[in-house]
Amino acid sequence: MGLMRVAARTAVISGTATAVSGRVAQRQAHAYDEKAAAQQVAGAPEQSDAPPADDAMAKIAQLAELHKQGILTDEEFAAAKAKALGI
Repeated sequence: MGLMRVAARTAVISGTATAVSGRVAQRQAHAYDEKAAAQQVAGAPEQSDAPPADDAMAKIAQLAELHKQGILTDEEFAAAKAKALGI
């Protein structure tokens, strides 16, 4: 009889822990979704390690002009282009 009581208690504790864990995960996901929605409404740009595409293209065009003029070597141009692209 003692073994059944221990098994039942363990099952109840395990079930409760699972329910609480699921509820915490659900609350965190909901809070994250609300924060993301608020940032989109406020017009906040999403954070990114890469520069925006337009800025990168403008930078590459500028670098290409410097390369064409002979101010940058092939190696310098390639390194600066990779940096502009975030590579």
